Amino acid sequence: MRFLGNIEAKADSKGRVFLPAGFRKVLQASGEDQIVMRKDVFQDCLVLYPESVWNEQVDMLRSKLNRWNKQHQQIYRQFVSDVELVNLDASGRMLIPRRYQQLVGITQEVRFLGVGDTIEIWAGGKDSKPFMDAEDFGKALEELMVEDPLTTQPLSRPSDPLSP
Repeated sequence: MRFLGNIEAKADSKGRVFLPAGFRKVLQASGEDQIVMRKDVFQDCLVLYPESVWNEQVDMLRSKLNRWNKQHQQIYRQFVSDVELVNLDASGRMLIPRRYQQLVGITQEVRFLGVGDTIEIWAGGKDSKPFMDAEDFGKALEELMVEDPLTTQPLSRPSDPLSP
């Protein structure tokens, strides 16, 4: 399951918004009925997890935590308790609860971003900053792509056959 795209939409006065058709098709093709919504841990956006992806994330987190460690229990509790189960109505709309709208600054305009196996919802408008500056992005991507992921050492670059 892979969500791709950057789609702008508008929420109505009750906080209902249409999930973009392309994203709905991916969910339907994967047989996903439930979506889990939570605020992102790091940024001011909401994350929609198809139920199977959510379950994988929760299982992975649980496997890294000790049930008998107080801080681990607090981390787990906080991660799994502040969520909403989302259902789409027959028209493909979903409700963004008021508390989530307030947490991430959603008024009317929203932006859906397909981010692999999840969907992010950002407040629309000029204040929304889901992306890096283009130059910073290029530099960061270059650094990531030239490192060996096993050793974090720079990979040897293939020599240019045209250079002397």
